[in-house]
Amino acid sequence: MNIILRLAWRNLWRQPRRTWLTTGAMVFSNVLLVFMISLQFGMYGLMINNGLKAFTGHMQVQAPGFIDDEKMRQTVADVVPFADELRRDLGTDLVAARAQAFVLASSEDRSYGIAVFGVEPDYEPLMSSIPGLVTEGRFLENGDEAGIVVGTTLAKNLHVGIGDELTVLGSGVDGSFAAAVVNIVGIFDTGIPDIDRSIAEMPLAYFQDVFYMDGRGHRIVINAPIIEQANELQARAEALLAGRDDVVLQDWDALEPGLKQAIQADISSAFFMYGLLAILVAFSVLNTQLMSVLERTREFGIVMSLGLKPGRLGRLVMLETAMMGVLGIVLGSIAGALVTWYFSVNGFAYPGMEEMAVQFNLPARMYPQVTPLSVLIGPLVVFLFTMLAAVYPALRLHWLEPVQAMRAA
Repeated sequence: MNIILRLAWRNLWRQPRRTWLTTGAMVFSNVLLVFMISLQFGMYGLMINNGLKAFTGHMQVQAPGFIDDEKMRQTVADVVPFADELRRDLGTDLVAARAQAFVLASSEDRSYGIAVFGVEPDYEPLMSSIPGLVTEGRFLENGDEAGIVVGTTLAKNLHVGIGDELTVLGSGVDGSFAAAVVNIVGIFDTGIPDIDRSIAEMPLAYFQDVFYMDGRGHRIVINAPIIEQANELQARAEALLAGRDDVVLQDWDALEPGLKQAIQADISSAFFMYGLLAILVAFSVLNTQLMSVLERTREFGIVMSLGLKPGRLGRLVMLETAMMGVLGIVLGSIAGALVTWYFSVNGFAYPGMEEMAVQFNLPARMYPQVTPLSVLIGPLVVFLFTMLAAVYPALRLHWLEPVQAMRAA
């Protein structure tokens, strides 16, 4: 076996320029794949964290069936004490109670249907990015008995500004008529039109008074410090809720199915492009190995006439390809990991990204996520395709006639 390895290595460098060109293509593709896959995984983490922290949260405690119907009467009893209990038992402040109602908001000129949320002013800034996106006025405080914050689009549609009054008309939890006159204390701009024109927030205590909630709410939002800790936190929360049939815990997959579908669609399109890159590298390897076999036709004919089986020659060609592929994996993975590590520390940005990120309260730079999977999956796929590409040159040796091969120029 040692002789076969040395022979394969010697044959690999009979044409060093061609070998280095093919290996260089493999290294370049591996570096590109490592960086792009790591950047893609980093973007998914950014999408999930910022998408969920905008409003949804990593998980929510709700009444059974609320996720499907969102009816006013599907409530969680004593929602604020319940949230305090979860904060204590989970050991985190990233827990906030909320209530919601669909109302008609009217100014002096116009009326629009919106969703108004009752939030805890002390904890909502820890849970949602909306408090950090207030561009006019301020966010809610505990002393705001009749305060409300609205989106920029809604404020424009209603022709209102800071200090103006809105009349809110809706239905209480018991089906009775609910009405309130509130003062606009803040206007937020998320950059997402659907949120900016259809959502408003007021203090939870005031919301409960207006809609006759009797201390009830509709959801308790729970966030993990980072998305990677969400599963562990969810398991702890489920253990705390075990035995209770009046509430259920919904994870972010159930709360935002569209986000998961968008990620899956992006993965499919991205890996299609990565597959095309691997196929191009495979054709380069196929060309190299086929030329190598054709150049050694006479040599192969001689050794076959001496009794060497075509299968052993085919294995020799496969071994040469494997050695070249391993060289491409090692060099490409190391170089790709170093490049990706640099950008994971310093970030990656392109012209115009900072302005776009400010609109969505996102970081101005992207940070690739370096993991063993992101470093190895691309090079391993390239290696697999290179080995498949070597099958045809190896099979040609089974069709080779020794006499005709020895007559080859």
